[in-house]
Amino acid sequence: MVIAGDMLCADQNFDIAQVLRFFRLKQGELAIYYEMEEGEKTTSRGIVEVCPSTHRITKFMEKPAAELTQSRLASVVFYCFQKKTLPTLTQFLNLQARVEDRVLGKYLQWLINEQKVPVNGMKLPTGFQLIGQVGLSDYTKWLAHYSAKQQGCPARSITCRSYARIGIMGNPSDGFNGKTIAMTIANFWAEVTLLESQTLVLLPHPLNDPTEFGSLQDLYCISRKEGYLGGLRLLQATCKKFYQFCSKQGMALTKQNFTLKYDTNIPRQVGLAGSSAIVSATLKCLMKFYNLTDNDLPKPIRANFVLDVESDELFITAGLQDRVVQVYEGLIYMDFSKELMDKHGYGSYIPIDMSSVPPFWLAYLGDPSDSGRIHSTVRQRWLNGDTDVIEAMKSFAELTDRAREALESRDWSKLAELMNQNFELRRKVYTDECLGPGNLKMVQIARTFSSAVKLPGSGGAVMGLCLDSDKLVAMKNAFQEAGCVFCHVVPYDPCSAFGQ
Repeated sequence: MVIAGDMLCADQNFDIAQVLRFFRLKQGELAIYYEMEEGEKTTSRGIVEVCPSTHRITKFMEKPAAELTQSRLASVVFYCFQKKTLPTLTQFLNLQARVEDRVLGKYLQWLINEQKVPVNGMKLPTGFQLIGQVGLSDYTKWLAHYSAKQQGCPARSITCRSYARIGIMGNPSDGFNGKTIAMTIANFWAEVTLLESQTLVLLPHPLNDPTEFGSLQDLYCISRKEGYLGGLRLLQATCKKFYQFCSKQGMALTKQNFTLKYDTNIPRQVGLAGSSAIVSATLKCLMKFYNLTDNDLPKPIRANFVLDVESDELFITAGLQDRVVQVYEGLIYMDFSKELMDKHGYGSYIPIDMSSVPPFWLAYLGDPSDSGRIHSTVRQRWLNGDTDVIEAMKSFAELTDRAREALESRDWSKLAELMNQNFELRRKVYTDECLGPGNLKMVQIARTFSSAVKLPGSGGAVMGLCLDSDKLVAMKNAFQEAGCVFCHVVPYDPCSAFGQ
C-alpha cells in the first residue's frame, strides 16, 4: 500500500480495511480516486477514466488540460500493488532519464496506458488536498472541522421523502416486458430521517412496528389490519444492500454511524407502493450521508437497487414500475421491452409534461385486509409461454402508447376509454376471483356514475377519471357509504415550486 505523506483527507473516518477488502476481491492493482469539486482543476491532479461495469481504469492522464478529458475523477497517491508488479517500478525508473519524470503519477500512467497492466479503481466519497497546495486558512478550517466532530457538536440530520404512485396505464405489464405510465402523487408519502450517531440504530415506528399493546384484543385488531410486517425490515434490508452494493462497486464508505427512523401516511395493503417508498427514501438519505452522486448511482440503477432490496432481501414479488417512478418522480412513461432489459439491464424511462394531467380521483378500501385477493398464476403462465398471457401483455403495451398520445394531446375522453380497456383486459387475464370482491365493488360504484376506472396498483384501491364533474360529489358519497376512502389526486411534480 502506497499513501502520500502530504495528503489531507476531508474525512478522517474513511475505512482503509474496506479498501483492502476490495483489493483482495479484485485480485489486481488498485488506485484510489475521488470526484473533484467544482473549483478544482484537472491540471492539478492525475485524472482517470473508469469503466463503470468492471471498475477498471481505462486511461490515466497526469495533470491534463481540461479540454483533453471530460472526466472529473481524480487519482491520488493511494495505491495497492501486488508483489509481482513491484519490479515494474524499477523498469519504469530505468526508462526515465529526467528526475522530474520519476514520479508516481507518471509511473501509473505508463503502467496503465503503455504496459496495459489491469488497474482497478475504487472511489472514496470524500475530497483530498495536498498540504503543499492549501493555505493556512484551509489547514486551519480542516483542523477546526475535525476538532468540532470530536467535541460532539450537533450531528447533521438528513430527511428525504418518496411519494406514493398511481399506475395510470399498462400495469401490471411492467413485470412482463410491457409498457406503463405512472405518476407520483403528493397525497401520500414516506419520509425517512437519518441522524449521525455513535452507533447504528434503526428506530421502530410506534404504529407500524408496535411492540406493546393495550390488550390481546388490541394486538388482534392491529395485526389483522396492519399485518406483521412493518417498515423496520425495509430500513434494515436497504442498509444491508447498500453496503453490499458499494463494496462490489468499489466505493469505500466512511466509518460513520447513524440513526434511522421513518414515518409514512401511505395507506397499507392497497397497492400504492408504500414499501418501495420507504426503501427509496432510505436510499436517498444514505446517498446524501455518504456523499454519493447520480454518477455513482444513476437513476436507472437506483430503481433496480430498490427492486433488489424488496425481491432479493425480503422476497416481495414486484415489477420495476413503482421503483422507477419513485426514483424519477413526476409522470413517467416506461418501456420494459426484453430487448432493452437484456441490453442495458433497465428499460427506457421518459418524463411526460406534468401539465398534461387530468383531474384523477382515487378511492381505497377502509379495511384492505378483507379485500379477498388470492394468489395469481399469471406469472407462471407467462413463463410457460401461455399465448393468452403473452398477447395480453402486448395489448397492455399498446394501450400505454395510445395513452401517452392522449395525455400529450390532452384528449381526456380517449384516455378515459383506454383506462376502462386496461381494467377489462386485466380482469380477463387475472379473473374476478383473483381481483377479489372488494376491488370489483369499487369498480362498480365508479361505473354507476359513468366514470372511467382501473386499478392503480396490485389491488385494494381504484383510480379514475370522471369527465362529468357534477357527478363527483355523489360518487364520493357513494364510496364513503361503502366504507371506502375517497380523495382527489394531487400530482407530485418535482420540477414545480411545490416539488422543490
